[in-house]
Amino acid sequence: MIDLGVSKLALIAVVALVVVGPERLPKVARMAGNLFGRAQRYMADVKSEVNRQMEIEEFKKLREESVAAFKDVENTIHSTVQEASSHLSDQADIFESNFTRPTTLDENEILRKSLRQGRNSWGVKRAARPTWFKRTTGMRTRVQSGAARMKRFHHSANQK
Repeated sequence: MIDLGVSKLALIAVVALVVVGPERLPKVARMAGNLFGRAQRYMADVKSEVNRQMEIEEFKKLREESVAAFKDVENTIHSTVQEASSHLSDQADIFESNFTRPTTLDENEILRKSLRQGRNSWGVKRAARPTWFKRTTGMRTRVQSGAARMKRFHHSANQK
C-alpha cells in the first residue's frame, strides 16, 4: 500500500486546509473518512468472496477424488466378494459330491429338540423365569412328574 508517514500526513492536512478552507474542512474530512472506510469494506468483501470461491473449488476437487476412491474400493470389495463366493460354491460342490446324505425331517426335529434339552442349554436358560415371579403369579416352582401330579390331584379329589 501507500507508505504514509506522520510528516506526509501533516503536509496533506496543511494543503487541504489551504485549498478547502477552515469552514468546510471538517465536512470534507468526514466525507473522505467515510469513502475510505467504504473502499476498505469493499476490498475486504472482494477478498472474502475470492477466498470462498477458491475453497468451494478445492472442496469440489476433494469431493470428486473421494467419490473416485470410494468407487475403486467398492469395485475391489465387489470383485473380492465374487471371487470368494465362487470359491465357496466350488468348495461346496466338491463337499456335496463327496458327502451327500439325504436328511429327513425327523432328523432335523431331533436335532432341534436336542438343542433345548438339559439345564445348561441356552434355550432353557433364556426361557427360565425367576422364582419370585413364579411365586407371585402362582406358577409352579418345582418340576413334578406326571405320576406324582396325578397322585396329588387324585388324592385331593378323593377327600372331597
